[in-house]
This record gives sequence, C-alpha cells and structure tokens, in this order.
Amino acid sequence: MFPRKFEPYLFGLILSGLMSFVVAGISTVRAVGLTDGVMGLWITAWLTAWAVAFPLVLVIAPFTRRVVQRLLVAE
Repeated sequence: MFPRKFEPYLFGLILSGLMSFVVAGISTVRAVGLTDGVMGLWITAWLTAWAVAFPLVLVIAPFTRRVVQRLLVAE
C-alpha cells in the first residue's frame, strides 16, 4: 500500500493516534465522568492531542532511538 520510505511517518501516525486516543479518553472521563456528551468531549480532546502528538513523535523519535541504543548492551 505504502512505499517503505514512509514507514517512520506511518508508524508515528498510528502510534500517536492510538496513544493520544487512550490518554484523551482517560483524561476526559476523569474530568467529567461518564456523563451524556462525554464521547463528543473525548473526540474533541483526542483530535487536539493528536494534532500535537504526531509532529512531536516525529521530532522526538530519533532522539529516543539514540537513547535506547545507548542503554543496550551488545550480546
């Protein structure tokens, strides 16, 4: 479907989307409870969080990879 050169971007898109969805849901339910309209608030919070999370993942991922490589020992 997608060329391999897009792998880091696609990975970042999916990871940031899923993580921001879960975190926004937990935060929204904790803030307002399981009330009427919570789904709309959740989706709004998620889209806002995803708009921040996706570019942030793309910027932070290379740094994180370097940190992980330094923490690993050779086998």
